[in-house]
Amino acid sequence: MVTSVRPFLMFQGRAEEAMKLYVATIPDSEVVEIARYGAGEAGAEGSVKLAVVRLAGQNVMCIDSPVRHAFDFTPSFSLFVDCVSEAELDRIFGTLSDGGGVLMPLGNYGFSRRFGWLNDRFGVSWQLNLPS
Repeated sequence: MVTSVRPFLMFQGRAEEAMKLYVATIPDSEVVEIARYGAGEAGAEGSVKLAVVRLAGQNVMCIDSPVRHAFDFTPSFSLFVDCVSEAELDRIFGTLSDGGGVLMPLGNYGFSRRFGWLNDRFGVSWQLNLPS
């Protein structure tokens, strides 16, 4: 029997930096737990072996991959955020897009009063929405 389904983000050495940004940016968020690689383990000593960050109530698992790989994040998977105000949407969009890239600038696309899609500086894709 399945007990849970959670997003799992695999970084290449920047997991802790990303989690700190997300917790500081998304209201009601916190780092729940973090385990680090020790000396002689597969990953770089002190890097994130496994962490859980709670973003507005949603648990997301994060690691720093101990193996270098040629793939990274893609917009085909994104974190979808419903915001409570236009000011909150603008703030989160501005913070997360800084150093990243905008896929869809903030605007009214017909399915939402205000919506934007971006890749943050770590390559993680976010869809930000202000529900009607």
